[in-house]
Amino acid sequence: MEENKEIWELRLYIAGKTVKSVTALSNLKRYCEEHLKDKYVIEVIDLLEHPQLAEGDQILAIPTLVKKVPEPIRKIIGDLSNEEKVLVGLNIRPAIKME
Repeated sequence: MEENKEIWELRLYIAGKTVKSVTALSNLKRYCEEHLKDKYVIEVIDLLEHPQLAEGDQILAIPTLVKKVPEPIRKIIGDLSNEEKVLVGLNIRPAIKME
């Protein structure tokens, strides 16, 4: 029986390949693989290439992670290095390790 196969839609706003942007993306990918395996989509938006897209999600700082689905929409600013803060901010329950 499949339980809650909802796909998480995550959008990461960056500005170029800065250390913070690269760190944020690698941290996000790692958390998603650990806690949302096969249930997530990450869209990376580089505001140097598409500055007009910042307005839609009201992006004021970068990098910023926006969780679109499931609702409620949540935003986390920074390089996402604090795993606990990111998981709480996204309302992700840590995966229970089965013995």
